[in-house]
Amino acid sequence: MSDLIYSRILLKLSGEALAGPSGFGIDVAEAEAVASRIKEVHEMGVEVAVVIGAGNIWRGKQGLDRGMDRATADYMGMLGTVINAMALMDALERSGVYTRLQSAIEMRAVAEPYIRRRAIRHLEKGRVVIFSAGTGNPYFSTDTAAALRAMEIDANVVIKATKVDGVYDADPKKNPDAKRFDQLGYIDVLNRRLAVMDSTAVSLCMENELPILVLNLWDSQALLRALKGEKVGTLVSA
Repeated sequence: MSDLIYSRILLKLSGEALAGPSGFGIDVAEAEAVASRIKEVHEMGVEVAVVIGAGNIWRGKQGLDRGMDRATADYMGMLGTVINAMALMDALERSGVYTRLQSAIEMRAVAEPYIRRRAIRHLEKGRVVIFSAGTGNPYFSTDTAAALRAMEIDANVVIKATKVDGVYDADPKKNPDAKRFDQLGYIDVLNRRLAVMDSTAVSLCMENELPILVLNLWDSQALLRALKGEKVGTLVSA
């Protein structure tokens, strides 16, 4: 582990990371693929915490467009993250990685309540910790939950896992001339309105000088190379 620059990471996954080609639902094979990436770095001695979204199960915008109450839509999304977290926990446990699931909304039958000191202790004991149900409050995204939890557990970095190899000034799938950034400042991300994380999450990281690394988790070597300090993806920092 001596050659690693990050010893404790917060991995932010979208709900779509567990979905199949349709982008919806949970594909067990996809969950296993994500678990294998996490297991790889965990076995190197890195302490790993995870926050996962729920876009593969519920998109609150659909409800809002029909006049749904915002708080109700957000709470539905939080419950969706618990379902995804359970699927990922199962995939990790089946691969031999001890995992603990914590929820910001109390549901003791399926998850521990979120307790900061307990989460840190789990990490110190070599367990992967999955944080679900966002912050437990409506009007806050899972991006913000990831930034908040990362700071609470003293993570070295927030790693935003995507299916592209960094942050671009345009959608690289639509614009072949899109420029990829190797490094960005927090202010650059906010001013350019780049789709890294939402503005609340970026501002929170900026205030606490917590770096954000955006990379392609589906590149089999990207995460490992990033942990060793190689230039991978896009680093957002001061």
